[in-house]
Amino acid sequence: MTDNDHAVRTEAFFSLHHGLPRQGPGSDATTRRLLEFTGPLPRRPRVLDLGCGPGRAALLLAAEAGAEVTAVDLHRPFLDELRAAADARGLGDRVRTVRADMAGLSGPDFPDGAFDLVWAEGSAYNIGFDTALRDWKRLLAPGGSLVVTDCVWTTDAPTAGARAFWDRQAPLRPLAANTAAAVAAGYHVLGTLVQPDGDWDEYYVPLAAHVEAADPSAPGMEWALAATREELAVRRDHGTEYGYAGHVLRPVDPRWPARPETGADRAAVFAVNAAAFPTPDEAALVDALRDDPAAWLPGLGQVVTDGPDGDVAAYALLTRCRVGDAPALALAPVATAPDHQRRGAGRAAVRAALDAARLRGESLVLVLGHPEYYPAFGFVPASRYGIRPGFDVPDEAMMALVLDESVPVPRGTIRYPAAFGV
Repeated sequence: MTDNDHAVRTEAFFSLHHGLPRQGPGSDATTRRLLEFTGPLPRRPRVLDLGCGPGRAALLLAAEAGAEVTAVDLHRPFLDELRAAADARGLGDRVRTVRADMAGLSGPDFPDGAFDLVWAEGSAYNIGFDTALRDWKRLLAPGGSLVVTDCVWTTDAPTAGARAFWDRQAPLRPLAANTAAAVAAGYHVLGTLVQPDGDWDEYYVPLAAHVEAADPSAPGMEWALAATREELAVRRDHGTEYGYAGHVLRPVDPRWPARPETGADRAAVFAVNAAAFPTPDEAALVDALRDDPAAWLPGLGQVVTDGPDGDVAAYALLTRCRVGDAPALALAPVATAPDHQRRGAGRAAVRAALDAARLRGESLVLVLGHPEYYPAFGFVPASRYGIRPGFDVPDEAMMALVLDESVPVPRGTIRYPAAFGV
């Protein structure tokens, strides 16, 4: 194929897609849910929307999060559509469009540490999920978040037809593999979700209408129509095997490296827990849980050190509990050495423990703790799910975090390991 043929096909492809409300599977509801995962934001967050297309997400972030959005795309007509829509909605002062290639972000528009959110719905496949994680991290301000959606396998055994199609496009992997890649790349995972089928309808129903109305005699259009019909047919025939998934990520705080505890950490972990609480009961609890094979899960006790070679500064532990007969995790204790408190070490330990739980495939974490502290990690009152402890506590203090929204949340009474004494 010559360069001219490629240009003609590309123009036909874009012609087929002009006027669509979005350029990939998604919905306003999903954008809002991903935004919730990021937690509290500055009053006027700085957002970089990469591969923005006609800007459905950019407009929502500007309107509902009060964001100042820098919207980036290579296709000028998409940016013109966004510019017109922003002006029409009175958001012209909050949305700035930049024609640039997400694979080579440089210059004054893209300085290091400039954005509270880097947002990429349906576009990271252009450079690859792992490349996006590596190259876009530098753009985030301290405490900033990266929001990326990517197509993933939703079955352990994709059929040959589905695999043949996607291997030609952008080879897929399971959501768990993306989660592991994010943790390995130096991120905490704030939340993930597999997008509902309705998100595909929001993209494919208008696209199918464009296919029916297109002129196949236009230059390059025969190819564009054939490629699009194949894509629609693969979704129709194999749609249960793959889906789009959202990933909300935050770079690890380099001040507080975390790792699974080892036997050599036992004395330091005891000391941190004993110092963090008024009595040594929590320190003794950890020792008792270690001795309970039904409760102890290797790798879910996480220590945070003061620098790569420093002393243990904080600790967080997850052990097996149950809701009725369904497995869950109990987060307790969480301890920070007094001289490191209120500096982020405890948060780093909790984040590391939650990451480790995700990598194990766990779906539910419970905590009895301060209701002004744990919601920052996504915890909500457990009673919302019909989960309650077997003893009286304030409703807002018993909290739950769903790690995998594809797994039904059990209802019932929490059964703690015997070491908890409840």
